[in-house]
Amino acid sequence: MEHNKQSMKTIGFALFVVLTIGLLGTAQAAYWVDARGEVVRNSAGECWKDRWPTDEMRPECGDQVMDSDGDGIADDMDKCPGTPKGAAVDADGCELDSDGDGVVDSKDRCPGTPKGAKVDSRGCHKEPEKDSDGDGVVDSKDKCPGTPRGAKVDRNGCELDSDGDGVVDSKDRCPGTPAGVKVDYKGCAEPVVLKGVNFENNSAVLTAKAKSVLKDVANSLKKRPDVKVTIAGHTDSRGSAAYNKMLSQRRADSVRRHLASMGVKASNLKSKGFGEEQPIATNDTAAGRAENRRVELRMQ
Repeated sequence: MEHNKQSMKTIGFALFVVLTIGLLGTAQAAYWVDARGEVVRNSAGECWKDRWPTDEMRPECGDQVMDSDGDGIADDMDKCPGTPKGAAVDADGCELDSDGDGVVDSKDRCPGTPKGAKVDSRGCHKEPEKDSDGDGVVDSKDKCPGTPRGAKVDRNGCELDSDGDGVVDSKDRCPGTPAGVKVDYKGCAEPVVLKGVNFENNSAVLTAKAKSVLKDVANSLKKRPDVKVTIAGHTDSRGSAAYNKMLSQRRADSVRRHLASMGVKASNLKSKGFGEEQPIATNDTAAGRAENRRVELRMQ
């Protein structure tokens, strides 16, 4: 029985030692304060704190508080260390920016900037960037300087090419060109010479080879029901101008009728004879005259 009592005392003492050591190792006791948050002092006027070590610093109790940059905010509370001497700071030790322009007061050469105004590194109003060609895109971002006045541009300051034919809108004399169609410098579709579309001599009767070529032409046009074309007939200069004009019209009409018979929408087809008016080669040689006798497709 006595042995058991002795054992209990030993265990109890051991527990007390463990708890005491634990408290000594973990406690971060602070100064005692009253209901107003003021430090309680003893009869000798000394600040009263627990006997355990504490990290709390109180200047009024003689503790040395470190404030390396002298801004009035202790180092352990200072979120902006290294503040210039004499600069006004907020509760976090960070410099004030009274006008909210993003430049702290000590560096702000233009205090009182209106809210929302763009400023430079000195806190002063930025001069508006130049837009030399007046297209709405400032020079530093303009990839196409010198745009004609009034021309519509994209965000890079480059003129629009609405139909994507490679000719900008301000110079495009034939807007709305279908995608993929080759155009000239004015943005107008280049005539397509129908090579192999020939006629019996001095007539508007298509040759067998011509009909074979027109079969492929018809298939292409049927795939593009949005495309309208003019069939242009041309001759060389032999014979009278009036006769050549009439013959070229008959030949253009012959091609139009043949394409329509193969399923091309008739309303998408027009025909016009130009006779000898628009040569593309000399009429002084047989080879040149052969080039001039031609049928073309022109985008409407």
